[in-house]
Amino acid sequence: MLVLVAPGQGAQTPGFLTPWLELPGAAARVAAWSDAIGLDLAHYGTQADADAIRDTAVAQPLLVAAGLLSASALGIDAAARRASAEGGGGRREEQAAPGAVAGHSVGEITAAAFAGVLDDTTALTLVRRRGLAMAEAAAITETGMSALLGGDPEVTVPHLEKLGLTPANVNGAGQIVAAGTLEELAALAEDKPEGVRRVVPLKVAGAFHTRHMAPAVAKLEEAAAELAPADPAVTYVSNKDGKTVATGAEVLSRLVGQVANPVRWDLCMETFQELGVTALIEVCPGGTLTGIAKRALPGVKTLALKTPDDLDAARDLIAATAEAAAEATA
Repeated sequence: MLVLVAPGQGAQTPGFLTPWLELPGAAARVAAWSDAIGLDLAHYGTQADADAIRDTAVAQPLLVAAGLLSASALGIDAAARRASAEGGGGRREEQAAPGAVAGHSVGEITAAAFAGVLDDTTALTLVRRRGLAMAEAAAITETGMSALLGGDPEVTVPHLEKLGLTPANVNGAGQIVAAGTLEELAALAEDKPEGVRRVVPLKVAGAFHTRHMAPAVAKLEEAAAELAPADPAVTYVSNKDGKTVATGAEVLSRLVGQVANPVRWDLCMETFQELGVTALIEVCPGGTLTGIAKRALPGVKTLALKTPDDLDAARDLIAATAEAAAEATA
């Protein structure tokens, strides 16, 4: 089974969208999305510097747009999946992929679009409001996030709590992301938990998935109340607890709450294993989640979409996964 995943904030780099806009129809599609949300996605994805795309209000819609664009280049879109779920036709890639979807943090909105819970424009409109709300919340207090590499969670988590920090992302494969005030993060850098090899500050502008984001939750509740989500057309795995979610209303509720609650990517990967994952593709800007999967999901084939040059290999992996599934059920 193939799992399609979408990365979270911090995966963006200057100019990463440039080669994707050269694909047929891509520039027009991104221009339409930009008009819909009032943000020049093409500019930020091609010309803006690292500081500009670090802005939460910019980074989040940019990441969702990149994920949707790269998935579409594989022939994966919500309309095709819903048609397939309802007995309609589609290209081989659309029918074979994915068996399940998930996203890390803001990538959950990308995944909701993959599953057909939200259409692309609605997903981008929601993430634009999410990014603005979280940027406003982050401006109240100077906060940030740092990744801890190595160590035992049973030792690391109590150490973080002692320093006043939150284990905001429990990613598995020996990685936990701590979030809190800059003073608390400075104390962590000077006093690492036992067994932790490195503490790496992340390119984000706030302590996401912590109590510091509580002001953003109310604004997202207002935004969500205006939407009419569909039920997932494929299996949707949630960051909250790694559980699969069967209704669009529950997916949307979890999208709202997750901005102030920890990401449990470790539990998502456990669910992938339970579902029988054999291959994992991470949409643009891929790399982070495939890196974790290589350590946590031995034997699972992984592929990160970084540029359009990766599309042929992704199509081959999709085809091979479908072929293996067909042989297993023959």
